[in-house]
Amino acid sequence: MKKQISALFSLIVLMGINADALTAQNTTQVTIDRATLPESYLQITDSLTEENEAIEEKSAPRKSLNTIDRSVMRRISNIYETHVQSIRAQINNDPLSAEEHLTSALEGIQELLVDYPDLPGNKRFNELYRTVYTEYKEFYGIEKAENQVNGEVFAVQREIYESEDEWLSDRYVLPENITKPKTEVPLVQNDHVNRHLTYYTLKRPEVMERWMQRSKKYFPMMKQIFREEGVPTELVHLSMIESGLNPMARSWASAVGMWQFIQATGSVYGLEVNWWMDERRDPEKATRAAAQHLKDLYEIWDDWYLAIANYNISPRGLKRAIRAGGGEEDYWSAYAHLPRETQGYIPGFIATTMINLNAEEFGFKNDYEADLYSYDVAKVDPLMPLDELAKAAGISKETLKEYNPELLRWATPPGSKYPLKLPVGKKEKFLANYEDIPKDKRGRGAVVHSVQRGQTLGHIAQKYGTSVRAIYESNDGLSSMIHPGQKIVVPLAPGSAEKIAASTPTNKPEKTKSTSSSRTKSTSKAPSKSSKVTYKVKSGDTIGHIAEWYDVRASQIRAWNGTSNTITVGERLTIYVPRGKQTYYKQVDEFSRSQKTKIEREQRGGKDITAAYASSSGGGQETVRYRVRKNDTLIEIANSFGVSVQEIKQTNDLQSSRIYEGQKLRINKIN
Repeated sequence: MKKQISALFSLIVLMGINADALTAQNTTQVTIDRATLPESYLQITDSLTEENEAIEEKSAPRKSLNTIDRSVMRRISNIYETHVQSIRAQINNDPLSAEEHLTSALEGIQELLVDYPDLPGNKRFNELYRTVYTEYKEFYGIEKAENQVNGEVFAVQREIYESEDEWLSDRYVLPENITKPKTEVPLVQNDHVNRHLTYYTLKRPEVMERWMQRSKKYFPMMKQIFREEGVPTELVHLSMIESGLNPMARSWASAVGMWQFIQATGSVYGLEVNWWMDERRDPEKATRAAAQHLKDLYEIWDDWYLAIANYNISPRGLKRAIRAGGGEEDYWSAYAHLPRETQGYIPGFIATTMINLNAEEFGFKNDYEADLYSYDVAKVDPLMPLDELAKAAGISKETLKEYNPELLRWATPPGSKYPLKLPVGKKEKFLANYEDIPKDKRGRGAVVHSVQRGQTLGHIAQKYGTSVRAIYESNDGLSSMIHPGQKIVVPLAPGSAEKIAASTPTNKPEKTKSTSSSRTKSTSKAPSKSSKVTYKVKSGDTIGHIAEWYDVRASQIRAWNGTSNTITVGERLTIYVPRGKQTYYKQVDEFSRSQKTKIEREQRGGKDITAAYASSSGGGQETVRYRVRKNDTLIEIANSFGVSVQEIKQTNDLQSSRIYEGQKLRINKIN
């Protein structure tokens, strides 16, 4: 049950839950009188804005449905049916079933996004997302705006990525003979780069000045991390065009923090995101993850421009642009076929780097003053109220949050002790006062909630980060009808499963020696609906090549095996692949080098080699019968067989997610 609750709230965070209280640090807005940014400029369309509808009306011409289109529509239809069942359950005064159906619908949307990453922007999918997400907000009583964009950088992007360069004029003249610093990543200068140079030095120099001021605080720490990870230090300037060095930045696509990680990518690099905390907002942890991600991308492409572009766009989108540009793996050849945002990404990075490495030449100062990013750490108990901790340190609650931007709620996360960051020089005073905090101010694993007028069980569950099911399990004889003044025991949402780290991503394995004998296995979890296969390393293999053969990321292979980029011949690597394609991937270990080279070539050409294999080998499914055991749930059964809840419902003509002990279910298991 805890796993289900944790999975539900991880999904909720992914779909846009903001922190209860955000600090005001680095959130100065740039007011720009311009038209709304067309969504086609964005990497992922925001499904919740009305502007999408008009833009999507003008999108690609209608065409007949192919097999993939029908598959997507069928799954969208199933999710709508589950959504309707949730509403019916609420009408029938059954919040437990309503929550189960709602959770199932949200999971169905997430699975669609995993299987079809390009779906955002599709009108049918956007309407589905809007409908289900609206019901989610109604069920849990969420009134404030969600997915709110935060950060000045997005206003800058709206202006600089506009199709018409109306702001360019003869009065903007760049310096002559601009010095090109010696860097590992080449800093070419062309018309695209000049456009960005002009913008940041002549059109909006105040923006660059603000970012350069912040860089004095963060860049020393960031460059040190990049050196430790073996990544060119000039790449720290990407954080400027990603977020304006704002730890609280949040994009249209729910990317968060200085390095704008979406939750899925951040989790690969160990960044913990749960009800209580979001490590994407921690400058140090996110920088470590970004350096490792960039290093992985370079390993795949062997070209820094393509690696940087892949940081901004999906691998599939980048490969598509490369094919459209003639097939050469070159950023500038693919440039015309990239989304507008990615077109501006590399020139923006080059321009920002040139300006920062030649500040005076571009009319800026070199001596901006700022306190360096530094802190002391004190271990504190779980569920300690932040206002009490701030009092103990003699600082404001806002200052405490500024030093601990990953904290989302009113208290430290439950679980193990939390490494609280404090201003340098405040630790001794804090520790002296910490022991005097009264016991009744210290949190527990559950609270007693007094029901307020108009509240439902869904409202209460959302308030404390738990589920309706968990509330039922904690209150014997609880009715779905609750009344004002009623006392209800509410279990608090779980925190991180791991011991929270102070300066590195919590879920990232410790660095180990590069020899296979000294490696420790990663605690990184296998993806859902996956099966394990083993690959024996051959002469000439690299992590990047193996990742391409199995259609996974190099970082995932390293995480699953607790390894670095150095691998040895004869070493066995564990790789997780989709269950339905396990038969194909098992054979890769036996393929010759020429066969694997052919796989790389076909995959880069856009061919789905696993689908081609399935059609030629006659892979199918078998129907098995399962007898429901005590305390079974449909979600658990579906996960154990690698199918969806909706598929089980359809196969067995179930109208709800309710099942009973001894019930026999037919399940179409994929071979």
